Amino acid sequence: MTQCYQNAFEFPRVHRRVVEARFDGGEITSDGGSLLLRQADRYLGLTEAVARALSDRRRRKSCIHDAQALVRQRVYAVALGYEDLNDHDELRREVGLQTAVERNRPLASASTLCRFENRADAATAWRIHEVLVERFIGSFKRPPKRLILDFDATDDPVHGEQAGRFFHGFYRRYCFLPLYVFCGDQLLVSYLRPSNIDAAKHSWAILSLLVKRLRQRWPRVRILFRGDSGFCRWKLLRWCDRHGVDYIVGLAKNDRLNALTGEHREAAAAEVAATGKKVRRFVELTYGARSWDRSRRVIAKIEHTLRGANPRYIVTSLKGDPKALYERLYCARGDMENRIKENQLELFADRTSCQQWWPNQFRLLLASLAYTLIETIRRIGLKGTALARAYVGTIRLKLFKIGAVILINTRRVRFLLSSSCPNQDLYFLVARRLAGG
Repeated sequence: MTQCYQNAFEFPRVHRRVVEARFDGGEITSDGGSLLLRQADRYLGLTEAVARALSDRRRRKSCIHDAQALVRQRVYAVALGYEDLNDHDELRREVGLQTAVERNRPLASASTLCRFENRADAATAWRIHEVLVERFIGSFKRPPKRLILDFDATDDPVHGEQAGRFFHGFYRRYCFLPLYVFCGDQLLVSYLRPSNIDAAKHSWAILSLLVKRLRQRWPRVRILFRGDSGFCRWKLLRWCDRHGVDYIVGLAKNDRLNALTGEHREAAAAEVAATGKKVRRFVELTYGARSWDRSRRVIAKIEHTLRGANPRYIVTSLKGDPKALYERLYCARGDMENRIKENQLELFADRTSCQQWWPNQFRLLLASLAYTLIETIRRIGLKGTALARAYVGTIRLKLFKIGAVILINTRRVRFLLSSSCPNQDLYFLVARRLAGG
């Protein structure tokens, strides 16, 4: 291949000015906001706790990069938008990321990070989840009165021969079926599962573990389990009844439910035919499938439009107005799907391309750790600002992707951020708020 030694190029003039491009600007980064990730990490102590929880069997004297540096490098890079290990072959020399990771030498190569990921096992996943739950508990200054635990499953498409891959009939592709648990915007669980299982598989055990730990810390806290119809399993509901856990869960429609609400649906259809306007009302009934241990309260949304009937059902242990329970409480679980999209699309939780199972679970958790850092920036640093409810991608674009010249001497590292950055005040506000941790 012909070698090119050109070091400058002149572009067409702008009025009378010569426009020239040269690669001799020194140390420049496009990720000036990486320092905010470091600040959020120090506020939480997140990667430090994860590094302590991991078992590192390497010979210490032969290792240049310790476990904490490897975790930081990988998590910060994901948060900054670098999705693949291959990115680190060049990224490892980026001084901005080196500074955020607190190193003054090149970071780990892609091959080193790959070996690090492939050492993951079941104990690794368990301990990282413990860190996530403990950081969630530590985020409260006073005991909460009620916690809503949102459970949901999603598809994680795979395109190779990864261990545990199966074809899923609903999604019509080979995939994994990870289970996520959120409380508000905070992520508690990201559990990788094969897709040849019931969508509610292991949710009972995970709910039990979470309830036990949360009540150990806050004995009087009320806990509400919320999920779609994929989690409506009578044994799970019975466990909630016996352990004082409230629930509001979707219930798949069937012929018997439709028959019980037939009179209401016919009345709604007649009203639509007469007025030409959409009809939506709520009724409650007592229902129990033959396989259930007992009957439970069911709320039916009787909706009819010009396109036809659209009945929906939920089962709940809560008392109160049916409309309020459905619209204000149950439908609010839809926001969790946005949080899952942030993890899957913005933080690359679906990059589960490792051959073995546990490294893929580890990658899912790396995305979760990156989400936890950005969620902390959003919850603490951006509270009360225009970006208080911004998505991960928006926060990355406005606060992380800032050009900066980096000047280094023996006593100081200076980030000379772009003078034209429109979010300068917001940047320093976040840094100040997180410095108080």
